[in-house]
Amino acid sequence: MTEDTRNGGKGTGVPSEAPGGAGAGAGTGSVTVTGDVSAFGGGATPPPGNRGQDPGTPGGSPPGGPSGTCAAAEHGGGPAIGPAPGSRTAVYAVTRPGLKIAGIIAAGLSGDLYAPERLAPSSPPGTFTYTSFRELIAATFHRYKGHVAVAATGLMVRAVAPHLVDKKTDPAVVSLGQDGRFAVSLLSGHLGGGNDLARAVAELTGGTAVVNTATDIESKPSLEVLARDCHLAIEDFARLPPVSRVLSEGGRVPLYDPDNFLAPRLVEWRRFFPPIAESSAFDPDAPGHPRTPSVYVDYRMRPFPREALIMRPPALALGVGCHRDLDVADLTGLIDKVLADSLLSPLSLALISTAEIRASEPALQELARRFSRPLVVQSMEALAAVQTPNPSDKVYEKIGVFSVCEAAARLAARMGPLLVPKHKNSKATCALALMNY
Repeated sequence: MTEDTRNGGKGTGVPSEAPGGAGAGAGTGSVTVTGDVSAFGGGATPPPGNRGQDPGTPGGSPPGGPSGTCAAAEHGGGPAIGPAPGSRTAVYAVTRPGLKIAGIIAAGLSGDLYAPERLAPSSPPGTFTYTSFRELIAATFHRYKGHVAVAATGLMVRAVAPHLVDKKTDPAVVSLGQDGRFAVSLLSGHLGGGNDLARAVAELTGGTAVVNTATDIESKPSLEVLARDCHLAIEDFARLPPVSRVLSEGGRVPLYDPDNFLAPRLVEWRRFFPPIAESSAFDPDAPGHPRTPSVYVDYRMRPFPREALIMRPPALALGVGCHRDLDVADLTGLIDKVLADSLLSPLSLALISTAEIRASEPALQELARRFSRPLVVQSMEALAAVQTPNPSDKVYEKIGVFSVCEAAARLAARMGPLLVPKHKNSKATCALALMNY
């Protein structure tokens, strides 16, 4: 494959900055972000040709709070450094008749259009051209959140098959004929957004979305989609199929969600999710304790039932202070111990927060990459204005504020309560605050 040369408004090969990587939503580097940052990762910088546009995931819901539609971790304080939000869609034409409708789809989704080299003269400006469709898919498959092929379903299936990993990381794939009548969701219909992508494509073409996932057919809720939209991390995907099977067959799934991270999204399906009382949630001998597949939404480490599907909300803001030039192991060792000792799930970390004078510290940036969380920078003035339970005269003498980790945690949590006060080792300090949604 050749790289993009932008010759006369056309490009060849794959955009050198196409987003994403082999993982789903994993951070790809530390960048400055000025907008809200999702708790669970994002993409990288959009590729050339449509810079500055972020179509997001088709059909996705805007983040809110536990009292609204769902909970998402928007950062508090200053700019965020870490994984940038956003995702893009690749749209492929294979034939001349398919090029026109592919162009409509790419424009409507703010996606990247690919066409055979032989169609370059009649392709829209900004189109990327290719010589081999299979080689192209091999290069682009894990670089995009979604793929739409105006091509035969069999062609797309055979092209993507060698690159499939699992439902947690595979992107959405949709195919449709060159008449645009049927947009078929082929892959990652729920978690990857394939069903929503098929619906978005069908709306653009005036066609029909073909979706055959069981919960959609039965008009039942998809917990993968709800988890994605509410930025909830599913702890063990092996526990998801039994829950989905109960729902698709019209059964009821007991729900424990004391902080209302998921429950507000289940209003129309409330009858399928009877609440689990606190008194019976963790006592296997108590009446009402679930003995069938259930859902538990909690940021704490608890004695969950064996068959429970556990969802982790973005509930924790991690504040960090450190010496210069420390090793990242000094940070991760401290944070892992504090989380374990406090019985808090690392999957519920929403963001990492520190002082502006430590923003460029390599160990902090590496920490953000390892956790795939944004690194939020707080000004010294903001830190100085926060009262904390463990002020330090030594810290004040060095940098002019009495607290870094506790103050940074509370600022990033929108002044939510301090859940874990300052802990330290010889190189770093950390504290945890509960996000105030």
